[in-house]
Amino acid sequence: MTRPLAALAAAGLVALGLLVSRLDHPLADPVGDALYAAFVSALLVVVAPRARRWAVAAVAFGVCALVELAQLTGIPAAVVDAVPAARYVLGTTFAALDLVAYAVGAALAAFVRRTPVVPG
Repeated sequence: MTRPLAALAAAGLVALGLLVSRLDHPLADPVGDALYAAFVSALLVVVAPRARRWAVAAVAFGVCALVELAQLTGIPAAVVDAVPAARYVLGTTFAALDLVAYAVGAALAAFVRRTPVVPG
């Protein structure tokens, strides 16, 4: 995947993530978390387009897991109190199931990155 394509994917994932965050559905939160991990993957591809897809997925999951685990400290909640928009990046409340959604999102991003586009 080229840098411009990865940047476009990242922008699309942000838009889709914001849309999903507005939904009142039980799957909105885990889908949003999976999109967050896919977004982090896309950003990593922008920075390192030649990185192996599963290495990118592992690092993306690690970044997301680190952010999630940081929520146990209360620091992200304090940042969100000062800068409410930071909620979209840092969250405020730890949820172990979010880690599963991050793994799914990072894995799906790696799969999509590998799947060739077939002209229709």
